[in-house]
Amino acid sequence: MSTIVVALDTSPRATSVLERAARLARASNAKLLLLRVVGLPQDLPMEFYGISPNALPGQLVAAAQKALEAYRTNPVVAGVDTEVDAHIGTPWRTICQVAEDRKADLIVIGTHGHTVLDTLLGTTAARVVNHATCSVLVVREPAAE
Repeated sequence: MSTIVVALDTSPRATSVLERAARLARASNAKLLLLRVVGLPQDLPMEFYGISPNALPGQLVAAAQKALEAYRTNPVVAGVDTEVDAHIGTPWRTICQVAEDRKADLIVIGTHGHTVLDTLLGTTAARVVNHATCSVLVVREPAAE
């Protein structure tokens, strides 16, 4: 294995997704590509109202890039070759496209619990599983005790 794309969002489970991917990377001497895909939010933070609408995507990508850089200093990835990448787009499509473009061997992604709405519309993880051209590992949260 040479490249593992790790799709990280802003949820608390992102750290467990990163941990699993780092273990796999170490075991297979693979590189990790830490990826965040940002959709344009409906509710913008107040600081974004003062900038040009054309500058908004760049600001969102820069914030995502900065958050991903923080993961690079996490002890979980110590000794693992990592790179960060952030994009604006539809998460499942962009994750699949980046993995294909980078010729990734594996995508590691987390999943939330399934609700009725998830079942009807599909989750990002489910869509990645169904559309990726490489293997996908879905990391689930441990069951509550």
